[in-house]
Amino acid sequence: MRITAEHLNFTYNPSSPFASKALKDVSLTIEEGEFFGIIGHTGSGKSTFVQHLNGLLRVPTSLKKYKAKKPKKGEILPPKTVLTVGEFDLTDKKTDFRALRKHVGMVFQYPEYQLFAETVEADVAFGLKNFSEKKLSDDEVKDAVKQALEIVGLDYEAMKDASPFDLSGGQKRRVAIAGVIVTRPEVLVLDEPAAGLDPLGKKEIMQLLHKLHKEWCQTVVIVSHDMDEISENCTKAAVFSEGEVKFVMPPSELFRHADELFSLGLDIPRTAKICRALEQRGVTLECDFTTEDLIRKALALKG
Repeated sequence: MRITAEHLNFTYNPSSPFASKALKDVSLTIEEGEFFGIIGHTGSGKSTFVQHLNGLLRVPTSLKKYKAKKPKKGEILPPKTVLTVGEFDLTDKKTDFRALRKHVGMVFQYPEYQLFAETVEADVAFGLKNFSEKKLSDDEVKDAVKQALEIVGLDYEAMKDASPFDLSGGQKRRVAIAGVIVTRPEVLVLDEPAAGLDPLGKKEIMQLLHKLHKEWCQTVVIVSHDMDEISENCTKAAVFSEGEVKFVMPPSELFRHADELFSLGLDIPRTAKICRALEQRGVTLECDFTTEDLIRKALALKG
């Protein structure tokens, strides 16, 4: 499912003294099949943007109460907002947002804190029962839950009757992810998926996301402030700042704009810092800013 946004704006608390414009004329395309990163400091608009992708935040024209204002004579209308996810037009009142949420899964930061059911099986099955387009039999639900748990690396028989609150932190996060992907969404959006994890935990969760990308979900979108995470995993990334998109390009190109990123209050990955340090010493090392490529190029240079 291709994601297309054009001239997307969003204001929190509109028509009030506390109005805050979170998105300003955002235009961004995420192609089907990408492992896409969204970068930005707190308040940059990145989380606001991704919450539009499954209708948690709505474009005004999609709301039932919306009525278009007639333009005054001589008034220049703003450009039309476009927001589509595959065949779903998220600017249209007639769009089935319940069906959309089956196709676009959203995993929030620290998803393990959103577990609530008495058993793992019930927790994972909840989203499936709510977003399925047809009534499923008990066997169909059981089979879907089993597949979702196993794809995230958990044993169904060992886990199904356990309380989610008795699991380890890593197991809880995997159960929470299983509860989102159980509907087999084409697009999986995750807000800071590795937040709060130790280095090994971060590595394991990113390996899981690549497995899901390969076997389960066509497109993966991650929101992250970790530049190493972006450079090591993403095919392309967008940089948000003060509600605007500043860059959209592969990490291999993006992190060559270090000074511009610094000016936005952002960092660059360790690999890019190493390349900058070498360049200051007269050694140019052209790499894509992944650790593997940096090591390979450095060894070739030494030879």
